[in-house]
Amino acid sequence: MAGSDVLVSSSWFLVAGLIAFVMAPHVDAVEPGLGGWKYVAGVAFAVVLYLAVLLHEAAHAVAARHYGFEVHSITLHFLGGVTAIEGESRTPRQEFWIAVVGPLTSLGVGAVGVALWFVTPDGLLLLAVQGLAGANLIIGVMNLVPGLPLDGGRVLKAAVWKATGRSETGVVAAGWGGRVTAVAVLLLPLVLPALGYDEITLLDTVLAFVIALFLWTGASQAIASAKIRTRLSAVVARDLARRTLAVPDDLPLAEAVRRAQEAQAGSIVTVTTAGRAVGVVDEAAMRAMPEERRPWVAVSTVTRTLEEGLRLPVSITGAELLHAIRRTPASEYLLVEPDGSVFGVLATADVERAVRAG
Repeated sequence: MAGSDVLVSSSWFLVAGLIAFVMAPHVDAVEPGLGGWKYVAGVAFAVVLYLAVLLHEAAHAVAARHYGFEVHSITLHFLGGVTAIEGESRTPRQEFWIAVVGPLTSLGVGAVGVALWFVTPDGLLLLAVQGLAGANLIIGVMNLVPGLPLDGGRVLKAAVWKATGRSETGVVAAGWGGRVTAVAVLLLPLVLPALGYDEITLLDTVLAFVIALFLWTGASQAIASAKIRTRLSAVVARDLARRTLAVPDDLPLAEAVRRAQEAQAGSIVTVTTAGRAVGVVDEAAMRAMPEERRPWVAVSTVTRTLEEGLRLPVSITGAELLHAIRRTPASEYLLVEPDGSVFGVLATADVERAVRAG
């Protein structure tokens, strides 16, 4: 849908059964005598409800593609859905619109349901329309709550980002909004009886706990990620580059290591006869090679070919560097000057140490 694969988590079947169980008494009241078919009607309602959730996620996907992002998939799960978007918003405006279109779509579907409410005849169809309208209005409103991982949290992130000029500050603010929301949801079953609501069941309490745990976990992960990104923003690839020794790829590994130690180089790059870099020695693979074998194997046996994504500009920093590492995971990357000449090698381990030190 919206040009993306649609995946259904196994947890969806659990929630479909739960919805069927909850809806069964209502179906029985509207259409008595259905017997076991009332549960089938409940499952059908769950399918219709999740089609509306799918529209919500498709709206995110369409907005993301509008801004040039690749969308890998839409997954439906226990608590709704998630859209897998590669990369992150480059501006607060992009963040705002990609986030807000989902809740607006749910509110739109809910409004259509309310309109149909008044023209739909009594029976199972009216029950479905009422449930669809109510559920979508609740989904739309709840997703606008200003706390991550909800869409409203991303809206808050965009607002704080716009005001401060720092996306990480927006993430932290929205993450704390998510934590506050999680605590509020957890306390809801305790507060509602004091306000006169006496129909709080064990199922309500369990659902409140699950939702609160989901919100707290998502918000905490976002805050932790923002802190790492803040430290990462101070990381400059040029400053972490290791001095590099260029050797032919058929040179014995032992000789390549000897030359690197003599030159006090921290990395080895293999080159063609024309001097073009074609690979970077994998430090872990080199250390794993027994010393007695090193004179008899070519350095190319522990070298990773410089495929796309392993050549990085020497000026790369911060979030851009993190995105490049995530896009093409590796232990070493070749840093090149604007003219294509080799500056040095960047080791992922060095980046990790720099982030921890920051």
